[in-house]
Amino acid sequence: MGRELVLNLLAKGAKVAAIDINENSLQETVVLAGDRTGNLCLFVTDITDKAAVEGLLEKVISKFGAVDGIINNAGIIQPFIKVNDLSYEVIERVMNINFYGTLYLIKTFLPHLLTRPEAHIVDISSMGGFLPAPGQTIYGASKAAVKLLTEGLHSELSGTNVRVTVVFPGGVRTNIMSNSGLANRISSSTEGAQKILSADKAAALIIDGMEQNRYRILVGKDATMMDILYRLNPAYAAGLIAKKMGALLSPK
Repeated sequence: MGRELVLNLLAKGAKVAAIDINENSLQETVVLAGDRTGNLCLFVTDITDKAAVEGLLEKVISKFGAVDGIINNAGIIQPFIKVNDLSYEVIERVMNINFYGTLYLIKTFLPHLLTRPEAHIVDISSMGGFLPAPGQTIYGASKAAVKLLTEGLHSELSGTNVRVTVVFPGGVRTNIMSNSGLANRISSSTEGAQKILSADKAAALIIDGMEQNRYRILVGKDATMMDILYRLNPAYAAGLIAKKMGALLSPK
């Protein structure tokens, strides 16, 4: 989805600094960008490395002169196992990428964003950030932290030039399984997989919501439906997801 966000922004004439730990992924984005690569700059960076993230601001400003917005999209899921069976190493990796990586980028760029005539922070949470999913509890906790971080920032930055938006994607066809070091355990032939939103459509919804200065963006019919259901009956919604997630939990 990050790649599609980059391509969508480039198509609108934006200058984009793309950040990824995987250089090959960045180079693939360059190929897809075609003749718009003049507005694209790549930074191979581990966002869990605070010092490396803090060094990005000067590099991006040196290339483009200023930064008017950041989109925190990087994230991984956990193995489909219960908290009791997760190692601390895995838990810390999920939290470091999903939450601390987002926090480091915000803390690094926010002082500069506050100097701009208009700026925007967009953080990608998840449907799992407001709705519990057994077997993805730590992932959900990391995304719930992103949700509250973003909503808190929205309140703190009210009255400033910096707008803040939180995004809740439902099922989106991305590389998050492989990027998380997991085999793809959901068959593309299933009815559910066929209904998953494509990454380019998800990216378009996110950028459109950003342009409209939306407080929150629900991406996909599943996220929209479960948001409503969870507000009406949290226990029922949680139980419904628990039944659907049961088949994905790894046996001990």
